[in-house]
Amino acid sequence: MTAAVTFRSVSRHFGAVKAVDSVDLEIAEGEFFAMLGPSGSGKTTCLRLIAGFEQPDGGEIAILGTSANGIPPWKRNVNTVFQDYALFPHMTILDNVAYGLMVRGIDKATRHKAAEEALDLVKLGGYGARRTGQLSGGQRQRVALARALVNKPSVLLLDEPLGALDLKLREAMQEELKGLQKRLGITFVLVTHDQAEALSMADRVAVFNEGRIVQSGAPEDIYNRPKTRFVADFVGSSNILSPSLSENLSGVRRWTSLRPEALTLEPGNGRLSLTGMVEASSFMGAVRRIALKVGDSTIHANLPAGAAIPDDGQTLTLHFAPDALNPLEDAA
Repeated sequence: MTAAVTFRSVSRHFGAVKAVDSVDLEIAEGEFFAMLGPSGSGKTTCLRLIAGFEQPDGGEIAILGTSANGIPPWKRNVNTVFQDYALFPHMTILDNVAYGLMVRGIDKATRHKAAEEALDLVKLGGYGARRTGQLSGGQRQRVALARALVNKPSVLLLDEPLGALDLKLREAMQEELKGLQKRLGITFVLVTHDQAEALSMADRVAVFNEGRIVQSGAPEDIYNRPKTRFVADFVGSSNILSPSLSENLSGVRRWTSLRPEALTLEPGNGRLSLTGMVEASSFMGAVRRIALKVGDSTIHANLPAGAAIPDDGQTLTLHFAPDALNPLEDAA
């Protein structure tokens, strides 16, 4: 099967800054793919390279097997949903959605029919006569999505599309976007710095840092088996254990990661343990987050909110399965 998007040693430089540094990437047709990383990591530049807003300084980009180097945005079967939505306030919602079809010379009746179908798809049927100022942030996000989908792109690019929404609405839209992608079968490429967003929606995630992909794979693999200290620390919350502490626990002297939720109060056959002094305890709803001083290290654990926790300054022993200790690359 032809890949939807392929990068072969792609680079993009801005002066001395290597925004994208020899990236190799392949996104399958029909895949929900997430590019995750901090600001300045190169993920947004990669999205702009796919869209055609930027051109590579080196390497090749292919869309559905055809080279996209030098091809302008309007000649690519790709559409982008931006964080700020970029809607036209002087137009009705229907005309906003139909705008791309109008530019392509599609007659009014045909483009309005297609726009109404796209609005139905994002659960905004009947909103076509309204103006953007009459909509909530979540509704404007749906309009931007409908405007992109009405052009029937092969690849839909999502540039931090949920960043302006509040937490509850953002979580609801994550579920809707994932469900919509499954129904349509279109390749979705999401750029985000929000780890929960990437892990919850994507089939695969590429973690970016300093212009390179440092790890890619299924969300479960990225979270449970990070390869480097950067990935372990950036994707979720993780305890990074020094080689000396790891050696004391497991006999293996190397950097390791240990997720806070892997630590429990229950001992058991074959389980490893950490004993230290409780530094702090914070109530976080369903869990209580514990900071435990173990030698020179501070270890964090997420324990059930109702668990019996000693007071600050007292000793506590926590237990975990040996396979919860994840070895990391020494040079990370």
